[in-house]
Amino acid sequence: MNLLEAFGVSVTFKSFGYEVQAVKNVDFVLPQGQVVGIVGESGSGKSTFARVLSGIQEPTAGHVTYLGKPIQEGKEIYKGELRKAVQMVFQDPYSSLNPRMRIINAVSEAVRIHQNPDKAESQQIALDLLKRMGISQIDAFKYPSSLSGGQRQRASVARALSVQPKILIADEPTSAIDQSAQSQLLELFSELINDGLSIVLVSHDLGVIRYLTDNVYVMQNGEFVESGSSAQIFSSPSNEYTQKLIASIPSAHKK
Repeated sequence: MNLLEAFGVSVTFKSFGYEVQAVKNVDFVLPQGQVVGIVGESGSGKSTFARVLSGIQEPTAGHVTYLGKPIQEGKEIYKGELRKAVQMVFQDPYSSLNPRMRIINAVSEAVRIHQNPDKAESQQIALDLLKRMGISQIDAFKYPSSLSGGQRQRASVARALSVQPKILIADEPTSAIDQSAQSQLLELFSELINDGLSIVLVSHDLGVIRYLTDNVYVMQNGEFVESGSSAQIFSSPSNEYTQKLIASIPSAHKK
């Protein structure tokens, strides 16, 4: 069963009298329980497309469906209960964490809004969720600025999961954190995948994509130039651009 599908999606931005087509007539499928990667160089359009899937960016043309139904009704996207179904984790965790709010409050607030427990119960749910993300109780009561980049990113994942989503869209989640924090985040993602969460993973890091995904879409200049199973894409890519990307992977990731 396909959870999320995109049909003929295009996104055009207007700037100083010019039009820039960031995404060009692309199709996409996220099957239930799978991890699908979107790879490409900076400026390829992959983050813009991820924002379309999450409902943050309205497409210029085409549409997206969740369980076969359009996510947009008029100007409303992911209306009502559907708002909980798809959550996004950004490259910069400050995008989803209020710098004036302690981590525990940021997560417990989301728990209260979407799960409706009382204040004490919502805080305990938040603490348990943060603990699972590797955030100690002491760190949970700190402000985002007092945490490391990796801790902030894992806290932002906790906030997204507090909604109990069906799909997590992660846009370059490892690019702004150090190697050790990357390893911790990838282990966390592996656990979430084993729990059955469906994930769209957007990254220019093909080592990460190869490690986690079932299927891959390769984006260049706003278009998907190749797609297929991760095994097929990494073992025998047919597109010249894909071949160049894979050739650039550090040797440690190729083993």
